[in-house]
Amino acid sequence: MTDTPERKLIVAIDGPAGAGKSTIAARLARKLGYVNLESGAMYRALALRAIENDMSFDDEPALVKLAESSRIQLEPTITGNRTLLDGKDVSLRIRERDVTEGASRISVHPNVREWMVSHQRAMGVGGGVVMEGRDIGTKVFPDADLKIFLDADPVVREQRRLAQQRVSGGVSANVAAELRERDKRDRTRTASPLVAAEDAIVIDSTRLSEDEVLAKIEELAKERQGFKVS
Repeated sequence: MTDTPERKLIVAIDGPAGAGKSTIAARLARKLGYVNLESGAMYRALALRAIENDMSFDDEPALVKLAESSRIQLEPTITGNRTLLDGKDVSLRIRERDVTEGASRISVHPNVREWMVSHQRAMGVGGGVVMEGRDIGTKVFPDADLKIFLDADPVVREQRRLAQQRVSGGVSANVAAELRERDKRDRTRTASPLVAAEDAIVIDSTRLSEDEVLAKIEELAKERQGFKVS
């Protein structure tokens, strides 16, 4: 058997905010030689466009039209994806808190999500992708070869989010409240609420290191590719 199997998988990683999805997905994609499709980055790019156009996050019809006129691209690099919005690199800007909060608010709109889903499916149609989000295994790629639901204790997730904010230099005094509100929106929205797919493998990362989580998922992926894992 060759080191690079011809069969390219679609790997879906879902879970709540702060569970470590983005980091794991990026590292797994690099390990497998796959493209990392970041659903969160795509929603944040649209939220940034809305901010730049002084548009309400509650105006669903206007947001759909904005999405249809936007060009959102994910460009793989050695260190991770670059997010391009209408050809402009917005990778750093979309990580700022106002954009992140805006992305959470626009993601509740069913028609916005439908546009995103169709766009994401087109980007991943050939396989060889790792995609993380909140409805990847249930909505975007329901036939994904490997579905992971990555979770962790809320307190641990709050600590991780605070650590991320310290690194980015934008620490919020209300991390716990913001995370709880994000969880509530994600789990109770009418369009594709956050739930584990019936055939997803649930991994609780509360007491696992990042490397341990990565190793578990990489082993599962290699098994699906046809490798014998000892």
